[in-house]
Amino acid sequence: MKNITVAGGGVLGSQIAFQTAFCGFNVKIWLRTEDSIGRTRPKLDRLYNIYKHTLNEAKKNIGTGNTLPRGMFSGSESVNEAYIDNLLEATERAYKEIVLTTSFEEACKNADLIIESMAENPEAKISFYKTLDPYLEEKTIVATNSSSMIPSMFRSYLSRPEKYLAIHFANNIWISNTAEIMGHDATSKDAYEKVAEFAADIRMIPLRLSKEQPGYILNSMLIPFLNAGQMLLANEVADPATIDLTWRMGTGSPYGPFQILDIIGLNTALNVVSNDPRSNDSSTVQGKIKAILEKYISEGKTGINAGEGFYKYN
Repeated sequence: MKNITVAGGGVLGSQIAFQTAFCGFNVKIWLRTEDSIGRTRPKLDRLYNIYKHTLNEAKKNIGTGNTLPRGMFSGSESVNEAYIDNLLEATERAYKEIVLTTSFEEACKNADLIIESMAENPEAKISFYKTLDPYLEEKTIVATNSSSMIPSMFRSYLSRPEKYLAIHFANNIWISNTAEIMGHDATSKDAYEKVAEFAADIRMIPLRLSKEQPGYILNSMLIPFLNAGQMLLANEVADPATIDLTWRMGTGSPYGPFQILDIIGLNTALNVVSNDPRSNDSSTVQGKIKAILEKYISEGKTGINAGEGFYKYN
């Protein structure tokens, strides 16, 4: 694989694209509109600055132990000044060479892999796949990065379902460098292994699932945790800062549920809770959570990329 297209430039879509380009692949991001391109560029700007700052800080600390995040370091190289300079050059190339397009034809041309990283909205995904399918080349593998839906839900909308599966990344993928690989019962072994190899090539740890599971491994554990935190807020048990502090102090974890929600993005959290029909009833916990998220989003407080969510960020 060499030519990768990411469909969607949200929090995780932009991260997947940047990390993939950083590792030397040709990367395009397909976006619905010119406005979407305008919203994606600041995310790429932020990632460029994060990678550059992280690498420059590591360069200052050479000799005091490896301080590079796992997604920037394969584990086999000697981390010296020349090595970090090469990574800084890779960062510059990634930032300059990622192509943003609204054209299906351009997005699909010569693509080895298309990673769909769009909102957790099944109707939107179905519409996307139906429009995408006529443009796909025979060689192209398509993978969804859906965090809560399984590939068998969408395989019938593609002409080559054997080349369709799921690859799920954790947020801050240059630090939490995992990629969960999940096929459906008609996914070919060849497509599955090629995607797992691609994951390793962009410095992820491929985690192979043996069967479909909504939420994969990570989100099967994470979503109930986040729901529990949001339930405590919805029922007015405590405020976000107190809930997060309780979790951090009690477990030693670096993040509480609302800090994680800010990283994920409140729009994604809203899409997940909105898929639960109970969220349409304002008297239920799910309905209360939905109302809280909608209020924050209406005020522009969508998470860390916006500078504010449950917390403010510089």
